[in-house]
Amino acid sequence: MRTGDQKRWLIVSHIVMVLMSLAALLPFALLVIASFTDDDVAMVEGYSFTPSKLSLDAYRYLADNAMTFVRAYGVTILVTVIGTVVCIILTALTAYVLSNEGLPGGKILSFMVIFTMLFNGGIVATYINYVTIFNIKNTIWALIVPNLMMNAFQVVLMRNYYKNSIPVDLYEAARIDGAGEIYIFGKIALPLSGPMLATVGLMGGIAYWNDWQNSLYYIDNKNLYSIQAWLNAINDSISVLSSLGSTSGVSAADLPTTTMRMAIAVVGILPILVIYPIFQKYFAAGLIAGAVKG
Repeated sequence: MRTGDQKRWLIVSHIVMVLMSLAALLPFALLVIASFTDDDVAMVEGYSFTPSKLSLDAYRYLADNAMTFVRAYGVTILVTVIGTVVCIILTALTAYVLSNEGLPGGKILSFMVIFTMLFNGGIVATYINYVTIFNIKNTIWALIVPNLMMNAFQVVLMRNYYKNSIPVDLYEAARIDGAGEIYIFGKIALPLSGPMLATVGLMGGIAYWNDWQNSLYYIDNKNLYSIQAWLNAINDSISVLSSLGSTSGVSAADLPTTTMRMAIAVVGILPILVIYPIFQKYFAAGLIAGAVKG
């Protein structure tokens, strides 16, 4: 039976969690409501939870230019799927190697991985490297390779998971039976790393889905724009909205420039809102297990 102090602490904890949940959910609610607000009302009155006039104009213009956004969605989905798979494979392999205590030069390799969390070559050097040496400008690889394929933080999390959550005896028993490292990795380490793989996949997938910087740096061809790149372009320039208006037979002056930004943001974030709750429990479990100091 709970004491009085425990009951009071439980009540306060629930109140705090409710307030924190509202603080996280209310911006999304405002985003959705703003996307259905009349553009003139939004410009005069600003965004509100109770707008004086609602409108579907923003979504109507998106529907009129459906092919543009279907293509952008296709690029985003393709990049996210390929990038997430590659991210999981590279992270799992690197973390497994670094988790081996007997690895020659293991401390140096670990230092090199952690070093990338603190320092990098800078935007200019990175741009020159990818454009002049790897020639990925205006290719789909420009949206996959730079900065996102593997993250040092994720490698450290997964290395700690391998070291602390999987019994070393399993590895040793497999080696005594003559198993090689590839067999141990594929048959023991990976099958027992479900929560961590889901965590890395979710983090990598969200990073790829929300990425717009690679498009900004390396993509000039609008056919390779992702949904986030389109949103960023629209936020930066009214000329993009004007081009949408010309394709739908509407003048730029009549375009719902303010609410269309909100509508595109809603369309862009919907898949994340659907997928995240499914993987949330694995995400939390993986972070807790991987955060243990190795």
